[in-house]
Amino acid sequence: MTTLNADAAELAKFSDLAHRWWDLDSEFKPLHQINPLRLAWIDKQCHLSGLQALDIGCGGGILADSMARQGAHVLGIDLSSKALKIAQLHALEAGTPNVAYREVSAEGLAEEMPAQFDVVTCMEMLEHVPDPASVVQACASLVKPGGWVFFSTINRSPKSFLLAIVGAEYLLNMLPRGTHEYAKMIRPSELALYCRQAGLDLRNSAGLEHNPLTQRYWLSDNTDVNYMLAARRPAATD
Repeated sequence: MTTLNADAAELAKFSDLAHRWWDLDSEFKPLHQINPLRLAWIDKQCHLSGLQALDIGCGGGILADSMARQGAHVLGIDLSSKALKIAQLHALEAGTPNVAYREVSAEGLAEEMPAQFDVVTCMEMLEHVPDPASVVQACASLVKPGGWVFFSTINRSPKSFLLAIVGAEYLLNMLPRGTHEYAKMIRPSELALYCRQAGLDLRNSAGLEHNPLTQRYWLSDNTDVNYMLAARRPAATD
């Protein structure tokens, strides 16, 4: 039986905020602001239209909903039943096509549906679970040979401590205090190692930067704080 790779306190924290997922002025405002950048970066590399996509740790469905509107057939999974209800309600109200949600872990779904998805996304989640390497392995199991896996998380660096915790949570109040724990943040080299151990080939990376004065976000090559990695599961012919 698969041990549940989840932190009860983390689940409770996000469940308490579930009703605010689609409030553009809530604690989730930064996710709404960066979502177009993330979506465009993913779509540029794998062209989502017509693909079977899985969003792990989907929360209220911000990325899952937008991938479906880009033409993908999307399954979003999470362990917060409250967040999933919000995601389902939003899809119903917005009339979003080809998106469904399930309460199941990445590891549990990997046992049930191995190699079933063209694209697997796992965004802003790895820093919230006890064993991130286990989630990466599950992603590798879930994606089809030749398929894409996308991760986003926060680097464990002095700069990220100052900007993502002290700045965003305590000075600017962009996020609830305690959203991130410095010890759980993941260096790009560590995430790259998890990918290689899971049999994934790294293909691309991008940093996500933010100007708190202008409220502008943009992609760059700077992975000091927020960053994304793109990887592929080798095809049989590779």
